[in-house]
Amino acid sequence: MTHDFDVAVIGAGPAGLVAARMCAEKGLATIAYDEQATPGGQVYRAVTTSPMHRMGILGDDYWQGASLARAFARSGAQYVPRATAWAAAPRDDGAWQLGISVAGTSSAPVARAVILATGAQERPFPIPGWTLPGVMTAGAAQLLLKTSALVPSGPTVLAGCGPLLWLIAWQYLNAGVKIDALLETTPRGRLAQAMPHAAGFMLSDYLAKGLQLVRHVRRRVRVVEYVTALAAEGEGRLQRVRYEADGIAETLPADLLLLHQGVVPGINLAHAIGCALQWNERQASFEPAVDAWGGSSLPNLYIAGDGAGIAGTAAAAARGALTGLAVANALGKIDARTRDKAAIAHRAELARALRGRAFFDTLYRPADTFRIPTGDTLVCRCEEVTAHDIVEQVQRGCPGPNQLKAFLRCGMGLCQGRYCGLTVTELVAQERGVPPADIGYFRLRLPAKPVTLRELAAMPSSPEALAAVVREKGTH
Repeated sequence: MTHDFDVAVIGAGPAGLVAARMCAEKGLATIAYDEQATPGGQVYRAVTTSPMHRMGILGDDYWQGASLARAFARSGAQYVPRATAWAAAPRDDGAWQLGISVAGTSSAPVARAVILATGAQERPFPIPGWTLPGVMTAGAAQLLLKTSALVPSGPTVLAGCGPLLWLIAWQYLNAGVKIDALLETTPRGRLAQAMPHAAGFMLSDYLAKGLQLVRHVRRRVRVVEYVTALAAEGEGRLQRVRYEADGIAETLPADLLLLHQGVVPGINLAHAIGCALQWNERQASFEPAVDAWGGSSLPNLYIAGDGAGIAGTAAAAARGALTGLAVANALGKIDARTRDKAAIAHRAELARALRGRAFFDTLYRPADTFRIPTGDTLVCRCEEVTAHDIVEQVQRGCPGPNQLKAFLRCGMGLCQGRYCGLTVTELVAQERGVPPADIGYFRLRLPAKPVTLRELAAMPSSPEALAAVVREKGTH
């Protein structure tokens, strides 16, 4: 059987860029498929084309992504932008056949090995009114800043927890944006819980950068801590943000509310392909089960970067390098001894990047209140399913997320469960009194992204398939 490529990398963030470069430099025919128009992923979105002329607005860490993109471009790996990977299936010879869509046309390239570098997505933040126009995620607002230099002009409120929330506040202040309030939802007492991990944090690169960033924001923005309730309100669009802290309720006028409570691995493609998942209790999310090289539960399929577990940009790059070495070894370009020797420096980089993560994960683990909604709060935005609807069906005997599809169509919309999957799992687990790991996640099927029937029909892979989709002369 023939192969189009030795290695196909899905995603061109830090992990994908480094993994693809590593494979290409080892002499493997490598191609990287990327949904974005330019390499960089979410964290380095538009780093080679950003209209931001004042580099200080986004910070030095952002612009460091340009060096990864340049090294990738020099490696000889092929790059296909605006490409959606919607399927991958193993063949009898151990290779993988992909489903790739570019500009409305799908193809089925074959690669001996596949590296999924699909990165992270923002965790759902289901509060009353979160579907109102004027309510966005902080990550989405940051992408508008990076790609189009767009910033808000009206009353702006940030709410949630996690480093990205403080980073976007810092970047907005650098851009001259007035932030009316930052509503911090980290629970009281969480710092004490994180203190056993403080030693690693004190020795990490996060300490100095984080303290400087937080102090800068606190000097210029009203920060309300220990927020325990939050709602977006308005007639037809966001007009007010209502919150409660220390038992005192207050309402703020707002044209824009940016929500954020951390990120979780983007697991849909890996899960739909059949990779085993595991529950990460500290991060309250599912993640693919991988070994120390990024190897998944399926042969010749690897997962690199935050798509295998949230650890940050530097860790993603180091993991990408390790996975690239593993693939080069598996495909016969280097022996195990060479792989292990080359991996020493990258494992040291990974260890440095992970230093302090336990502190962050414990401190910024989202409060139960904001992960597990109640009442009429929407959980499934696509099908307009509320928390009450889900709890009611569980009380009637519905055992898990997959059965809820039949009861409520929950998770069956265009997002394919990306915005409700974790919330549904935790709601069912809470109602049944069992751990989320026992409940599991939506059973996902390919295609992992929406694809048209026209594209599928235009992909004959055999004479029989060709006869099925091409009208022969003289036939009706």
